[in-house]
Amino acid sequence: MMQQPGRLIGLGVGPGDPELITVKALRLLRESPVVAYFVAKGKKGNAFGIIEAHLQEAQNLLPLVYPVTTEALPAPLSYEQVISDFYDDAADKLAAHLDAGRDVAVICEGDPFFYGSYMYLHDRLAERYQAEVVPGVCSMLGGASVLGAPLVYRNQSLSVLSGVLPHDELKRRLADADAAVIMKLGRNFPKVRLVLEELGLAGRALYVERATMANQKIVPLDQVEPMSSPYFSLIIVPGERWQG
Repeated sequence: MMQQPGRLIGLGVGPGDPELITVKALRLLRESPVVAYFVAKGKKGNAFGIIEAHLQEAQNLLPLVYPVTTEALPAPLSYEQVISDFYDDAADKLAAHLDAGRDVAVICEGDPFFYGSYMYLHDRLAERYQAEVVPGVCSMLGGASVLGAPLVYRNQSLSVLSGVLPHDELKRRLADADAAVIMKLGRNFPKVRLVLEELGLAGRALYVERATMANQKIVPLDQVEPMSSPYFSLIIVPGERWQG
């Protein structure tokens, strides 16, 4: 008799506060015989920290260790090729469990389809196996909540922008936005702050690091240390307030 393949489950576990995981995600997490998670070498990882207390002793933990954590690699190494090979290898590891009939829950900080690493496994495996994705509270919504900043009013539109964008492109998109969330800051922070200042938006911009986590930090934009701005940070430029 042919073995029924397991299910691929992408679980959004929220932005950091363990209480922000959904009831559905928690149920599927506890039911999954295999729990996979992305992590940097020598680290436990934020996503794993969110769900660690809910794990069962019988579950098989599958860490997916990133080979690199920066896009700046010495020649002839290519970040795109290195990370693509990593996702290929990770997909093969998951497929071995799925082929054996074991469900695999891949936990993802925030939401799996919003800048989530899970999406790269989904692209490689969802056509071959039954896949289910459970949405999670993403970082920008966690950031808005702790900042107390409504994102958009009435008929306004929200732009979600990457700090990796070149200066002029970021400036053009921000100039056209009613409201914006700027992610992927890190080493891009000085450029982003300069663009906000040039557009006269620095006074409206709100900065938060590690929103909803125990080590959350909210500081004025002009007091952020550029070299210490972490990957888990974002800037919110709320829409103009509307008196409804």
